[in-house]
Amino acid sequence: MNSPNGSRITPQYDVVIIGAGLGGIGAGVALRRAGVEDFLIVDKWDKVGGTWLANTYPGVAVDVPSPVYNFSFQPRSKWSRFFAPGVEIQRYAEEVVDKQGLRGKLRLGAGATKAAFDEADDLWRITLENGDVVTARFVIGAVGGLEQPNNPPIPGIEDYTGKIMHSSRWDHGYDYTGKRVAVIGTGATALQAIPELAKAVSHLAVYQRRAIWIGPKPDFPMGPVLNTVLNFSPLQKTVRFAGNVGVNVGLGAGLAASNYPRLTSVGLTIGETALKGFLFTQVRDRELRRKLTPDYRLGCKRPSVSNAYFKTFTQPHVDLITDSIERFTPTGIVTTDGTEHDFDMVVCATGFKVMEKGYTPPYPIYGRDGVELGEFWDENRYQAYQGVSMPRFPNAFLITGPYGYAPGSYIPLIESTAAHAARAIKEARRRGATRVEVRQEPHDKYFERMYRRAKQTHLFSQGCVTSNTYYINYQGDGAAFRPSTQLEMYWENRHFPLDDYRYTTSQPLVVTGNGHADDALTPVH
Repeated sequence: MNSPNGSRITPQYDVVIIGAGLGGIGAGVALRRAGVEDFLIVDKWDKVGGTWLANTYPGVAVDVPSPVYNFSFQPRSKWSRFFAPGVEIQRYAEEVVDKQGLRGKLRLGAGATKAAFDEADDLWRITLENGDVVTARFVIGAVGGLEQPNNPPIPGIEDYTGKIMHSSRWDHGYDYTGKRVAVIGTGATALQAIPELAKAVSHLAVYQRRAIWIGPKPDFPMGPVLNTVLNFSPLQKTVRFAGNVGVNVGLGAGLAASNYPRLTSVGLTIGETALKGFLFTQVRDRELRRKLTPDYRLGCKRPSVSNAYFKTFTQPHVDLITDSIERFTPTGIVTTDGTEHDFDMVVCATGFKVMEKGYTPPYPIYGRDGVELGEFWDENRYQAYQGVSMPRFPNAFLITGPYGYAPGSYIPLIESTAAHAARAIKEARRRGATRVEVRQEPHDKYFERMYRRAKQTHLFSQGCVTSNTYYINYQGDGAAFRPSTQLEMYWENRHFPLDDYRYTTSQPLVVTGNGHADDALTPVH
């Protein structure tokens, strides 16, 4: 809206960041480093931490080493374990907010429900859950990929009368001690929750659709000595760097080496042999081992680590059920073989909606000409320049966009894409531009390069057909990952050509020959 005298509206903030998890926190720090102080961070939760605030199921912990899972600008040297429990990661998020001076930038309990670009004034209008609308010149979407629960569409689930919960919405008011409990799913969350649940319940049934590749977890208490040693800054940085390289190799080497299929295949075979050997040391029953062995190749899904998962199934009160679920009854679950089990509680450890219509993004985002981002992606495939920005969505940036995440720790991704967004915003401000938008040609070149690489990875080979990996979305694309090393991700997000973006300024209204008031966009250099 313009004022009566034709002057432009001044936005309330230079930047609004949507999401106060580690992604939003990292974006706030990147803006400060770029000299941007006028920004607001909004989030639907009442505390910071995002995924680490939402996920509080029994056994939740980081699945990469703690000394690696922290920001380069604020390493943490005090951890209880080598793989820290989730509560410590959330506490670390609070520590970063305080040390980086972001507490005053937060507006919590106020999630976004809509974002729309105002073309007349070159600003974004963000509608919050309470109906308030905040305006900003730029917006950074930092809602994580593991945000929208994937509840299973099983017939009769709404008729079940026992306790049912998704693992990311854990009800700590319910006491499952001595109860009959079912877990649906055997992914990374179930891997952590199942051994903990088994310690307290009278009967545990795990419904497995697909087995997962699991390696040993080199976990141990850190203790005061190790934490003191890690507090030595040069050593801490060295450990963090080496750890990130190791995690990137372990989780993403096969996806990054798409041009070397034979080498990739050999490496996967060696890895599979080692993990099968680990399974043998944990489970001696041949039939149980067969059920716990994946029928797809290593790397099709994110591999996991655990020292307790396999052994849990050797306990007499724990059952592994591989028959498909047919339906729920008011008191339990029926499988396709006709077997029915009654349960007091059912846990849906069924993951999240990743790169799916209506969930990524989790609220409507309207760019130029009224184009809605979710609909655009649905019709044209998920895509974003460096996983950060899209044509027709000026002044808008993402932290975890399509083809942005090179598998490994999420922290390098956050620092890379946040640096990208901050660099583009800083350049727009330097040029006095009110609008910055990625050009179509560099965007398309990046998308084509990543799309081609992804299709060459083993994810799209016969070896991954049965994996049901979240790396591949409903369109059959590998939009959830960037088929590259994290080094490439780091470098390209910090050194992209500034002229890959178009910078313009919206001039005051001018009256044209037809008597209509039109906007004038002027390039700035």
